[in-house]
Amino acid sequence: MLTTLGALFHALIAFIVETVGSLGYFGIVVMMFLESSFFPFPSEVVMPPAGYLASQGEMSLFLVIFFGIVGSILGAVFNYWLAVKWGRPFFEKYGKYFFVTKESLDKAEKFFAKHGHISTFTGRLLPVIRQYISLPAGLARMNIASFLFFTTLGSGIWVIILALLGYFLGQNTELINKNLHKISIGLIIFCAVLIVGYFFYQKFKAKKNEK
Repeated sequence: MLTTLGALFHALIAFIVETVGSLGYFGIVVMMFLESSFFPFPSEVVMPPAGYLASQGEMSLFLVIFFGIVGSILGAVFNYWLAVKWGRPFFEKYGKYFFVTKESLDKAEKFFAKHGHISTFTGRLLPVIRQYISLPAGLARMNIASFLFFTTLGSGIWVIILALLGYFLGQNTELINKNLHKISIGLIIFCAVLIVGYFFYQKFKAKKNEK
């Protein structure tokens, strides 16, 4: 079973390398768009192969990273737009079936107005959440300029990590996955520390304003 899964994974990697190689930077944009929207398409099988192609001189590492970030932003904006366009009207009409009230929507809007930057930035660095953080941001109508800035910042870090792994480790998927696991744990710890620090900063700021 594991052997079969391993063979399928290697075949998928080969397909991605071939697709990116044939479609070039446009292929990176399309696949990272899918990864960044709600489609279940992992960036871990897109950027490392592109980084590998850059190490072989077939692509530019700078452009691989640039277009990877562009694709991520486009996917995030797509999710954001969907949530802005359909999210609130849907929940205002059918929210009672999901235990979502108008008051909870208002609270979410206020939360993202105040804390959307830290939520969006850390969300883009965390597994699973990175694909969906744009939806609550759009639902709460987070400031678009702030949303784009922190989405770019978070996506940029993740894309650079993946591209460099592919660039330096090539097609050694086992080694890439091993390092990616360690990096993901490191990012989770980093985000946890950042959120805790932000929480205490906000608490200190509130007390200072009270005086």
